[in-house]
Amino acid sequence: MTVIDSHIHCGVQNTDLPFETVRRFIESGDIQGACLFAPVEDIYDRYDYHFKDTPRWAACRQRANEYLLDIQRHRQDIFAYFFVWNDFRKEELKKGYRGVKWHRHTYEPEYDYESPLCEEFLQEVYRLQLPIVLEESFENTRYFVRRVAGRTPVIIPHMGGLNGGFRALFDSGIWDDEAVYADTALASGREIKTFFNRYGSTRLIFGSDFPFGIPYHEFQTVASLGLDREDVENMAHRNILRLVKADA
Repeated sequence: MTVIDSHIHCGVQNTDLPFETVRRFIESGDIQGACLFAPVEDIYDRYDYHFKDTPRWAACRQRANEYLLDIQRHRQDIFAYFFVWNDFRKEELKKGYRGVKWHRHTYEPEYDYESPLCEEFLQEVYRLQLPIVLEESFENTRYFVRRVAGRTPVIIPHMGGLNGGFRALFDSGIWDDEAVYADTALASGREIKTFFNRYGSTRLIFGSDFPFGIPYHEFQTVASLGLDREDVENMAHRNILRLVKADA
């Protein structure tokens, strides 16, 4: 069975996660490809709530994103995501990124949602139909999904575990929007099955959150649910390959 890990961190500046390490872990788990995100530590100072951007941080972000893009250029089984921050560099999206990573926790510096650059960036995302992996606070997650309003797919990682919690998001009905997906990284089998029982398998996406999860072990959570092969294949590769436009 083809398996694509949709949630892997990879970078070599402020963390030691070179692609060589990533490759060993996915290959040892019989996983054929991956979606790569730059580590948060290469995007902004996550430990400074009042973080102010600098040219040094902008250059670090640029290198972090382009590192992944270069890997993608050499491998058909790797899909690079652009990790966005408050400079909202929409021109970068035309370089061939297959998705957008939008990430912060409640204790981290905030996205400037009111900036005109934010709306311009989102309009370009809509035009290119890039999926957005959204990790935000509970309220900002609900706000963001309403703002996007189905114009491009939104993937909530960890089954919402770091977006306010699976149960809070599930009960809010956020996944009633058919453009909103969930990845399984570090989620429990119970949470995945609860989602599946209501919404089916066409909006569930396997991910590991490496290095915080081990790809092989995380996929075993999915494989052990007792689902039909078609449903497992949707989660393992069909859904994500469709979103990153690699299913032709």
